[in-house]
Amino acid sequence: MGKVRVACFAVSVDGYGAGPRQSLENPLGEGGAGLFKWFHGTDTFQKVVVGSGGSGTTGIDDAFARRSFDNVGAWILGRNMFGPVRGPWPDHEWKGWWGPSPPYHVPVFVLTHHARPTLTMDGGTVFHFVTGGIHEAFTAARKAANGRDVRIGGGVATIRQFLQEGLIDEMHLAQTPALLGTGERLFEGVDASNFECVERVAGEGATHLVLRKTKGAKR
Repeated sequence: MGKVRVACFAVSVDGYGAGPRQSLENPLGEGGAGLFKWFHGTDTFQKVVVGSGGSGTTGIDDAFARRSFDNVGAWILGRNMFGPVRGPWPDHEWKGWWGPSPPYHVPVFVLTHHARPTLTMDGGTVFHFVTGGIHEAFTAARKAANGRDVRIGGGVATIRQFLQEGLIDEMHLAQTPALLGTGERLFEGVDASNFECVERVAGEGATHLVLRKTKGAKR
């Protein structure tokens, strides 16, 4: 059975995974865009997310970015990761941040309080909108992944919920030199003592930390 994991999730030196006041103009909150400078410069970002032929860096940062997509059979996203719309869906015009061919290419389960029909996109991405909470999304994603990994894509509040329920096996965090001072702290209210750091590598734009659940820790 595959892992349930977080990958390429950027955090500031002071522990924030997003800045305050997220919006269409600032999807990661004010100052939050700087957290992902390390990722945006990589060849993997240019190829997989932008859809270009690739023109970025190919060093350590890129190696971590590239392996984050390995063996992923399904994703789970918080609603803010899908779009900036709040409350009931006014219509179904918003189809995500990524254009007609999102970078997922597998089933994606979006957590929301408001039902919406399944959305099929180019390239194999299918968005399913889950109104029953993280456990419903977890069960559906594990089934859809069919033995491959389930990747928890964020945002901060979504990852915290999965951590609090003991559902995450592994996390790759990219600690950037940014200092936000306010926003959403990744480990706020989370006891992470059942994880150990099994890898620490300094990249060009971030320090990469791989945290893995210790043996015997319950899911």
